[in-house]
Amino acid sequence: MLAHERTVSPHTLRAYRREIADFAIYLAEQGVEVRSVDHLQIRDYLGELYGRGLAKASVARSLAAIRSWFQWMAKAGHVTSNPGALVATPKLPKHLPRVPSIEQMNHLVDTASSAAAWPERDRVIFELLYGCGIRNAELVGLNVSDVHWAREVILVRGKGRKQRYVPLGDAAADAIRAYLPSRQIKLRAKASEALLLNLQMRGTGRLTTRSVGRIVKQISLAKGLPAEIHPHTLRHAFGTHMLEEGADLRAIQELLGHERLSTTQRYTQLTVGQVTQVYDRTHPRAK
Repeated sequence: MLAHERTVSPHTLRAYRREIADFAIYLAEQGVEVRSVDHLQIRDYLGELYGRGLAKASVARSLAAIRSWFQWMAKAGHVTSNPGALVATPKLPKHLPRVPSIEQMNHLVDTASSAAAWPERDRVIFELLYGCGIRNAELVGLNVSDVHWAREVILVRGKGRKQRYVPLGDAAADAIRAYLPSRQIKLRAKASEALLLNLQMRGTGRLTTRSVGRIVKQISLAKGLPAEIHPHTLRHAFGTHMLEEGADLRAIQELLGHERLSTTQRYTQLTVGQVTQVYDRTHPRAK
């Protein structure tokens, strides 16, 4: 159902399959049938996960999978209700994303190709992740036809089959134009709709999210940035730096493809200093 109706990512499918299988093994060991599971037994299972040393985030992911499973079974008539709905989600600590400064990001993007295996392609990766703020999965899912040159936008396919148009800046557009001829050479007259090609697949396969993560980390380390840099860091930097430069939070929400404004509001916690400066500079009662 998840694969065909909600088109979740392969990573999510693997995670849910693993979590539900582990819960099923636990029920079998306890001699409990699925139809008779109640919320107390789910709580006991979460307690066992804590006993194994799992972090709150991992336990919360297991609960999310179990809830979704019982929700589907209830709709299909296999159980009468969803006992997972009665179990509270573990309260997760708020880890604010640490992002490089604007100066660090400009240096990284401007010089990324000098440390790249495929300079033209890898420059596009950095320009789109930071310049457009798209997700890793959205990046590798781009097709050549998704670049709308006349409108200066790219069509991005986000979570849950949702699509949005994201402005294509001059730097990103120049990077794509410089990359397309080398892409055509790698194809060697073969056909591929994927914008970003994988060198490991003789130039015809689509680049994977794992490959993008490896490329971003290797180049970032080569440029002196911390080891924890990953593709999502560039997306966070996109939103944070736009907010620091005065962009409207709702506009950032649209660009990032966030369903809830509360998700976008995480970026406001990173820029308290900027907000204070604006208040001191503009409000008549601040001084």
